[in-house]
Amino acid sequence: MSKQTPRRDFLKQSAEAGVVLAAASALGGVHVFAGEQSSKVRLGIIGCGNIMLLHLQGLAERRENVLLEWLCDVDPQQIDAAARAVSGFQSTAIKQTSRYEDVLEDDQVDACIIATPHHWHAPIALRAMQAGKDVYIEKPISHVYDEGPRIIAAANKYGRVVQQGSQMRSSPVTEKAGRLLQEGILGDVKVARAWTAEKRSIEKPVPDSDPPSGVDYDRWLGPAPSRPFNPLRFHGTWRRFRDYANGEIGDDGIHDLDMATWGLGIDTLPRQITARGRRTLQGHYSEYPDNMNVAFEYPDGRLLLYECYPFTEYGLYGFDNGNVFYGTEGYMVFSRRGAFSVFLGKKQVPGPTEGKELRGQRGYAEHMANFLNAVRNRTPTQAPPEVAHRSCALVHLGDIAEQVAGRLDFDPTTERFVDSDEANSLLTKTYRAPFGLPDMA
Repeated sequence: MSKQTPRRDFLKQSAEAGVVLAAASALGGVHVFAGEQSSKVRLGIIGCGNIMLLHLQGLAERRENVLLEWLCDVDPQQIDAAARAVSGFQSTAIKQTSRYEDVLEDDQVDACIIATPHHWHAPIALRAMQAGKDVYIEKPISHVYDEGPRIIAAANKYGRVVQQGSQMRSSPVTEKAGRLLQEGILGDVKVARAWTAEKRSIEKPVPDSDPPSGVDYDRWLGPAPSRPFNPLRFHGTWRRFRDYANGEIGDDGIHDLDMATWGLGIDTLPRQITARGRRTLQGHYSEYPDNMNVAFEYPDGRLLLYECYPFTEYGLYGFDNGNVFYGTEGYMVFSRRGAFSVFLGKKQVPGPTEGKELRGQRGYAEHMANFLNAVRNRTPTQAPPEVAHRSCALVHLGDIAEQVAGRLDFDPTTERFVDSDEANSLLTKTYRAPFGLPDMA
């Protein structure tokens, strides 16, 4: 990687975010804070499951200058758990609802944190931006490819701040590693590798049943097809089904794909995708392959490789989730677990590492602070929608290639596959009324 590449990408990303923020500064209202770092941000919480509990606990423990206006979830038990997580954080009562529309209709809400299953991300985020809310969207921002450009367009049209929950983008570990890459320690980075190597348990099919008491199951399904309730399609294990999620590559894999695009320094989409997927967990109830390998070739010849190994606890290079950036002068092993190591030259001489003072830092607090300050000051986020889409695109393109042909050509300009109507049909989906995407006209 040349010394200029990371800086060029940073300036490009800043310019992209600047389009959104310039529009936002003209809107006025509750979203313009005149640069006051101390301004209180009023939040609507949409989706109160596991990752949201982590966010809420962090906000409370750090005593962030926010006011929680709403807790929203279709399952009242998850709302109760979220309320317990922030008990004593504020004197003002937090309103509760199963309808995200209640949150968006509240003019007091400045921003929403969205942590629903993937199939609800875009429908809620687009409506939130239309309602004048900034949005922090858990990864991936899109359930299907074509939702990504729509989120970019909405952010630009409505002047909204958007952050994808790619927390490692904000970690001090990433900042230190990025400086080394910018200085050219590895030379030209030609190949990036990403992997998920976490052992998964085998879940056998179970019968359909009634939804848990109090759950608004029709609203949980939302834009997904109507189906009988099944426990394995609900909390936690919904990630295995195409109606709601994106498999391993779109669950943990998106984090490592995102950092692979960062380390490779790419600012475009791939031109060719080669993918294979197999079942290694025999009897496992899932619609996705659990063992997947994908190669993405970019227009300038750089290569990004993704691998998924759900049958191991030993990981690769000592990490269950990670990356390697291969350069002409050496390589860097990088993990979102908060570590990196550099190896240089023919003899792989050890180089810099993250250091004990940074070890294990994963960027959650910094990433949320980056979003809240962007809401206050209309400044760029670390994971704006343009950057998020380039990473999420790999999830969708890899999955489609595995389903259709194993190898597909893609036009980064038109954002369509070359000579494959079948593949192009999978860039979007059918939405169940009335829960589809809003009209952006």
